[in-house]
Amino acid sequence: VQLQASGGGLAQAGGSLKLSCAASRRTSSNNGMGWFRQAPGKEREFVATIGWRGDITYYAESVEGRFTISRDNVKNTVYLQMNNLKPEDTGIYYCAVSLYSQASTVISAYRYWGQGTQVTVSS
Repeated sequence: VQLQASGGGLAQAGGSLKLSCAASRRTSSNNGMGWFRQAPGKEREFVATIGWRGDITYYAESVEGRFTISRDNVKNTVYLQMNNLKPEDTGIYYCAVSLYSQASTVISAYRYWGQGTQVTVSS
C-alpha cells in the first residue's frame, strides 16, 4: 500500500488546514488509519486515529476538540481537518495504515506510512 499525503502548508495561529491521505489500493478500507506528527528534534507522536468503519475515533489530548479525523472508504482516503491551529502544531504530518481494523493510538500498530506533509503554524 502506498500513501500520498497532501494539504500541508503555512497557516497563521487560529487558522485551519485540511490534510488528505490517499491510499493506492482498497486494502486500507479494511484497516484502521491514523495521523502522526513529528516536530524538529522530537519523536513522532500520535495525533488521531479512526477505525475501518469510521465510527470510532481517538485523539491526542493536545488536539482534542480542534482536529477531526474522517475517512472515505470509496476513495480510500483519510482526512484530518485541523482548526484553531497553534504554533505547537508545527511539524511533519504522516498518515499510516494500521495492521488492525480498529483504531489504534500505538505507533507500532501501523505498517504502511506516507511520506509526510509539512505543516507550519506562525504566531
